Amino acid sequence: MKHLGRLVALLLLALNLLVTALLVLTAYSPYIQPTTHPVLSCLGLAFPIFAVANGCFLLFWLVFQYYKCALLPLAGFLLCYPQMHTFLPANFHTDHLPEGSIKLLSYNIMGFDGTSKKDGQNPILNYLKESGADILCLQEYATSGSSRHLTQKDVEQALEAYPYHRITSVGNAKGKNNKVACYSKFPILSARLLDYQSNNNGSVVYEIKLDNDTLTLINNHLESNKLTKEDKVVYEDMLKDPEKEKVKSGMRQLIRKLAEASAIRAPQADSIAKEVARSKHPYIVVCGDFNDTPISYSRRVIGRELNDAFTQSGRGLGISYNQNKFYFRIDHILVSKNLHTYNCTVDRSIKDSDHYPIWCYIGR
Repeated sequence: MKHLGRLVALLLLALNLLVTALLVLTAYSPYIQPTTHPVLSCLGLAFPIFAVANGCFLLFWLVFQYYKCALLPLAGFLLCYPQMHTFLPANFHTDHLPEGSIKLLSYNIMGFDGTSKKDGQNPILNYLKESGADILCLQEYATSGSSRHLTQKDVEQALEAYPYHRITSVGNAKGKNNKVACYSKFPILSARLLDYQSNNNGSVVYEIKLDNDTLTLINNHLESNKLTKEDKVVYEDMLKDPEKEKVKSGMRQLIRKLAEASAIRAPQADSIAKEVARSKHPYIVVCGDFNDTPISYSRRVIGRELNDAFTQSGRGLGISYNQNKFYFRIDHILVSKNLHTYNCTVDRSIKDSDHYPIWCYIGR
């Protein structure tokens, strides 16, 4: 039994070594160039899986008093500490906000849930009206020309506390039916579409006057993952009935689409990072629907010279996409290092879009 125990321990140690190696690989996969290796660039999606598996090994070694073996998963966590902190921060919220701090809210509103009115009201529009935010950055913005649905006049009446707004069509496809919008209590000095390739997505750069300062604000809706309703059904079927062949074919289909989108997002992220680097204003905020997780090339490149508001002042997983069992944080707020964020929150109180809003207070 003693020899059998050693053999089992060695096999488990070998398996732990593999899991730890994969944990480190997924943690540093954001350094893989998606245009060159699109599939490998998606490895960050598996980071939480290997983090949990590595944690189970650590607990196992400690419970059974294999303390030397426990050094292996512990070393894995130490090597991935920055990624662990980014993925799962643990900050306390504060009631003492600095004077002059502003509240910024970013929200993919899914066309105000199809511009629907329920008893003459729209829940998303009501949420925005009552949010108390000073600046609203909205993606997938759409209104209707029919009085039976939500019109632009309805929005402006509800958001009358925001005297400044810019609505911009994004994407290079004919028709340009996708829009992003910014509603602000502060003057919007300029707004321009960032020049990069995308059929239906885009980024808008604003200059916003904050008292004696000017803020560069970039509102983003990066390339979507091109998953159709049928793809999402395949994914849900895999979770409900994980047959080998079904999982194999389903994963192949999903990874191909995710990889294609990752390769398209990479140059978009590069363009945003260049815009951040050449901003002539000292204060910078980049926010929106990145369609990418905290452990991704896009998030790493865009946030290279910025701080992540959720990492700095949020807590938990902050999952911001809420449909089809895709549990990821893909909406982000990033700020220049001379700004401080407080109480960053992914607000799960409203479920009328396929995204939850993310907001934080920002102090200078």
